[in-house]
Amino acid sequence: MSVVLKNKLFKIVSAACVLSFCGSAVAETTLRFHSGLAQSRPEAAHIDEFARLVAEKSNGELKVEVFHGGGLGLREADILRTLQRGMVDMALMYGEYYTRDAPALSTVYAQGAITESEQHLEILPVITELYNEGYKKWGITTIGGVVAPVFDVGLHCKEPINSLDGLKGKKVRVWSRHLVDTFEELGIAAQVIPQNDMYMALQTGVVDCAYYLSTVAKTVSLQEVTRYEAYLHPWAASPWQFGISDRSLARLNDTQRAALESAAQEVWEITRDLAVDPEREQAARAERETLGITVLEPFSDDDVQTFVTAAWKVWQGMAESAGEDGVHYYQTVTSHLQN
Repeated sequence: MSVVLKNKLFKIVSAACVLSFCGSAVAETTLRFHSGLAQSRPEAAHIDEFARLVAEKSNGELKVEVFHGGGLGLREADILRTLQRGMVDMALMYGEYYTRDAPALSTVYAQGAITESEQHLEILPVITELYNEGYKKWGITTIGGVVAPVFDVGLHCKEPINSLDGLKGKKVRVWSRHLVDTFEELGIAAQVIPQNDMYMALQTGVVDCAYYLSTVAKTVSLQEVTRYEAYLHPWAASPWQFGISDRSLARLNDTQRAALESAAQEVWEITRDLAVDPEREQAARAERETLGITVLEPFSDDDVQTFVTAAWKVWQGMAESAGEDGVHYYQTVTSHLQN
């Protein structure tokens, strides 16, 4: 065979390889995913499952590489800017973290918003859409995520207290400014103390009670520094959403995008179905009793309504301070809750 003929055959074969990808798959695309949660958290397992599903549904064409516990060195307060600039592809979004850049997002949902766990599932589509609106302004698209469990919230005290009157004259640990203002509205002293410092604050008498998620109280050993617990209301748990930079999303082909969205929605539906679980709450309560906690009668209906009224008043003030978006979010959510 002549050299000229060999060259012609080589060019024909090469062209055929280009058209048919020469038997190889489309180049794999990897998305870097930031999560500020420790890998030991239950939510982390759901994020890992999301990554597995993406690879499966895309036949290996798309990969999500998850960095748990802030492994990329990113600060939660900066995530909106980070995604907007495309410095990371994806992140676990939590609206209450972004008070500096988008204060209105922290007013979408607040403690005291619901008094029955089932209300959370009813309002979930509404608050999710509001978060989606807010993130879109930053060039971020949200695609499913992890629906946080609706845990019981109670007062964990050194003395037997199960009324708002009983809390007066006591010092209460809370986790947000909204809660500080809510308790102060009720004439009760409260202060924000980080979870990692809560045990010591109770042990040393800095506070007398902790407003905390009762279902997971044993994980922070509250039974060692408090002896009594009384249920107040269900946790208004903002969802953890999967956000992707629009810049990164634009790089994906139709197959990759479909796999990403399908995987995210599957995780969302699984965790939504697990969110409200009375048997889980009852089992956790029974376990706390075996640890030496005396579970008192819940706060009365009148006390719960008094707390909710104060919480909504403070919530409205926060929303108004956040501007037009905050008022829109507050009015949208509360109007649905009142229907």
